[in-house]
Amino acid sequence: MVEDTNGSVLMGMIWMFIISLLLFWLPGLGSLIAGIVGGKQAGGVMAGLMAALLPGLLVAAALFFAGTMLTTLPIVGALLAGSGLLLYIVYLPPLIIGALIGGLLA
Repeated sequence: MVEDTNGSVLMGMIWMFIISLLLFWLPGLGSLIAGIVGGKQAGGVMAGLMAALLPGLLVAAALFFAGTMLTTLPIVGALLAGSGLLLYIVYLPPLIIGALIGGLLA
């Protein structure tokens, strides 16, 4: 099966972020809807998965460096990054399932 390159991973990430913010009050369903729309916007299954996974890793790295720079304590920065990554891991499964569905629909 050949995937089309009609979508954009960046646009998929943006759509996932915006819809997740708007539907935060629907804990599982909101991120599932965001994943479906973002995966369809990304244009394929692999692009949808990348659009779902990259923001969490980028936020965890940013929290690590920002926490380290602001507190000048690497351990506090690592705790902030770990807590941010843990929160993202709890939020991630419905988003990935939605991205797979959206990627298949694209």
